[in-house]
Amino acid sequence: MDTATASPAKIPWNKGKIIGQKSPLKLKDIWAIRIRLQLNNRTRELALFDLGLDSKLRACDLVKLRVKDICHGDRVSTRAIVLQQKTSLPVQFEITQPTREAVETWIKESSLKADDYLFPSRVHESPHLGTRQYARILDGWIKEIGLDPAQYGTHSMRRTKATLIYRRTKNLRAVQLLLGHTKIESTVRYLGIEVEDALELAEQTDI
Repeated sequence: MDTATASPAKIPWNKGKIIGQKSPLKLKDIWAIRIRLQLNNRTRELALFDLGLDSKLRACDLVKLRVKDICHGDRVSTRAIVLQQKTSLPVQFEITQPTREAVETWIKESSLKADDYLFPSRVHESPHLGTRQYARILDGWIKEIGLDPAQYGTHSMRRTKATLIYRRTKNLRAVQLLLGHTKIESTVRYLGIEVEDALELAEQTDI
């Protein structure tokens, strides 16, 4: 008879988690978070929040941005190009005036140099903010405005502006370019466009 002790059952990584597309933020949510960060002088978080929305970058690319990636001298550029870690392809993004102001304030406050990471880690083992740290910061923002953090994630930041652009223009090709997707089918799946459009049509149809 085998007397070996049975190993404990492995707990699935997704136990208790909501799996699937994370919700994009709504305009009212964006302003609710932004105003809280501004009123509390949370300069670093405001720069991270605004740049996360504008850049539409994956978390792994956002946290590795260096000052020189988005700045010319001591001024933040209106546009920037970043090589994506996942695809090894470049993607270009705009940096709006409010975001430029927030980032410039953060750079000056922190005395960051051109080669420095834009968001240095406060953990000694890492030179820059980690994706898990970023996710925890995002959870805090979501909780502060009374939403369920289980419904949101770092991809919510990536999807937010892209979703708003698509809803306003219906220009799927433009959104594909902004997200840096190689296939338009990826953009359709990523934004959940077919389902969203179908629901909108259903809502507009009276019977």
